[in-house]
Amino acid sequence: METLEEDLTCSVCYSLFCDPRVLPCSHTFCKTCLDSLLQVSTNYSTWRPLRLPIKCPNCCSVVELPPMGVDALPTNVSLRAIIEKYQTNNAPRPPSCQEHHRQPLNMYCIQDRQLICGLCLTVGQHQGHPIDDLQAAFIKEKQTPSLLLARLSEQRWVCDLAEQLEQDKARCEALVRQDKQEVDQFFLVLEGILARKKHAYLEALDKAAAEVSLAYDPLIHRVKELQEEQLDLVSLGSSVEDEDSPLAFLEQVHLLRERVERFVQTPLPSAIHLSVTPRAAAFLQQHWPTVTIGSLEQAPVPKVSKLEPKTSKFQFPDLRLK
Repeated sequence: METLEEDLTCSVCYSLFCDPRVLPCSHTFCKTCLDSLLQVSTNYSTWRPLRLPIKCPNCCSVVELPPMGVDALPTNVSLRAIIEKYQTNNAPRPPSCQEHHRQPLNMYCIQDRQLICGLCLTVGQHQGHPIDDLQAAFIKEKQTPSLLLARLSEQRWVCDLAEQLEQDKARCEALVRQDKQEVDQFFLVLEGILARKKHAYLEALDKAAAEVSLAYDPLIHRVKELQEEQLDLVSLGSSVEDEDSPLAFLEQVHLLRERVERFVQTPLPSAIHLSVTPRAAAFLQQHWPTVTIGSLEQAPVPKVSKLEPKTSKFQFPDLRLK
């Protein structure tokens, strides 16, 4: 086939012959190529003979053209017929059904989202399925990505909830940090003897901070996952809008619709509201004024217990987060 194409190629433009004309020397060229060669030849000539000379690009013979020029040269009818048949046989053919030999895929199955042939609909596995023209289905669904993206843009509660949780966590952590500072100030005057008590108290507050993180971090992490999913859907929707293939577009729109529906129906984690109470200063003023040097080992230090399910309080002997 490649050898045949070479034989059907003009030696001037290296393309398939277009309107092939035969020179007196029997060589064939495209009419437009001969026109260009004749124009170059006459441009360099200072006189215009009655019969126009032209040099054959193949055999280099100088031949004379009729007074009417290239238009009067005979057409290579046989070569033109061969080229037309060659182009017809090599033209791209529409896709055919793999199940039903040589049947064209000329219908779009809405239920299975794929191209089918007439036999698939009447006697095949797509019997009774709703169908449509592929281009019509493409036009109907063309606006779907923008509508789905509009729905996503309305879901601002994800960002609002993430900001609220971050603020609540920061507030609780700030309270714990403030208590650490008060504890540091209280135990500063006692130095060595009170070092173990100070360490024990700070350890309790560190556990309280850990409980705060334990309560908030999973919620924050889940909301951030929802944010990432929302951004991913927005990016996917934009790429679907740019899809040129109708079949690929319809498949991607279906997947986008399913993911968006799952996303908007996903329940949000419930917000919690924790506060640190009683404050460290109040605890120390209540329990430590009567402590003597001899009873320092028995001086009370709060202990942190785990957060119970379905509660909003951390239970301590005297210090708790609620």
